Amino acid sequence: MAAQEHEYTETVVIGAGQQGCGVAGALQERGRAALVLERGEIGQAWAHERWDSLLIGSGNRSLRLPGWEYEGDDPYGCPSGPELARLLRRYVTEHGLQVRQHTPVTKVECPPDASARDDVRFRTHLATGGVVESRNLVAAVGGYAAPRTPAPAADVDPAVHQLHSHAYRNPGSLPDGAVLVVGAGISGQQIADELADAGRRTFLAIGRHRAWPRRYRGRGIQEWLGALPSLYEEFGAVGGDGGPVLPGLPVTAVNDKSGDLNVGTLAAKGVTLVGSIRAADGHELRLKDNVVAVAEESARSFRRALDIIDARVRERGFAVPAERPAPEVSLEHVADFGERLDLARHGITTIVWCTGFGPDYRVLPDHVLDGHGAPIQEKGLLGAVPGLYYAGLPAGSSIAPVGIEANVENGRSIARLIHTDHVLRTGAPASPITV
Repeated sequence: MAAQEHEYTETVVIGAGQQGCGVAGALQERGRAALVLERGEIGQAWAHERWDSLLIGSGNRSLRLPGWEYEGDDPYGCPSGPELARLLRRYVTEHGLQVRQHTPVTKVECPPDASARDDVRFRTHLATGGVVESRNLVAAVGGYAAPRTPAPAADVDPAVHQLHSHAYRNPGSLPDGAVLVVGAGISGQQIADELADAGRRTFLAIGRHRAWPRRYRGRGIQEWLGALPSLYEEFGAVGGDGGPVLPGLPVTAVNDKSGDLNVGTLAAKGVTLVGSIRAADGHELRLKDNVVAVAEESARSFRRALDIIDARVRERGFAVPAERPAPEVSLEHVADFGERLDLARHGITTIVWCTGFGPDYRVLPDHVLDGHGAPIQEKGLLGAVPGLYYAGLPAGSSIAPVGIEANVENGRSIARLIHTDHVLRTGAPASPITV
């Protein structure tokens, strides 16, 4: 067998989404070399692995990268996934970043005898052949990589078409008939909204989630999040069975790119809300009778976020307009459904499982992962071995580092640590803490 070709770069970045491109851009700002490896295209998930009408609720203003800020005339508009992918490709081209597309990573090795001064602490094996050796490795594949479908899906009648939101594209791609969407996060609510607008009879099985207004007191919610970090506590962390589940972002954007989206607005337009799914038996689903309770909890969280903003406005004397009446999650059309849903009786021919994603870091060595295959990490950034970093993971119960705009801070934090390592190891005449 022929020996694999080896090449060297100071830092390998796995993944060319916004986090991977952000790390590469931040390293370039410091004059540090990096090679980004992408299994598909730049912005692959945004361009090809989400539904056609997906909207990024954080808005155009959140589309930031190191050395690049949004300068258009629609800061509160909600861009689509393909629009974000095109931005990333333009950023890579204009900044001359080294990105190798269609280059999946098969595994990463850590040489057991590597010392603190060695250039090679990682060997990244490529599906295309060859090995890239590096001193640093940044896993920027994100935590939302592996689609999760709950156990009851296996007990649904095979005649019912089932798919995860990962595979959903648009209403026309589904069989005729009513649709059950499972999950009240961003994907579940946006997809249910789209199906209802397309005239499809739509049911939405809801569970715990967060819903916020797109704008409040003259500012976008993303601006308030940036100004008031304590708001991120309202997201909370969500645990799950069968492995790690990362907390989800709050629902905000609707398909007309203007109004709010929550279970109240969906119920008002005719979407039938049903409780969380407990089990399935052919055409019958057993549910929790919890629609009103879940909606009320969402409304309380919504109100709590506004209360925090109001309190900080008063404390700090911010000059922003009052908003009366304040936005809310309306419960007028929300009602409990019961504990049974007969798919056949309601003409439901399709189930779209919008039940989230888990992390997929199987290419990394086993000893840097926990028993569930999730990264052993500190502050969502530092890996279990020197030189290993993560971009785009939550820090404890906060998902602030997961937001699209967080790639700038994440990237610069990682670049600063890599630069510090270089200065201390080589004795270069530069302060390791210089920004």
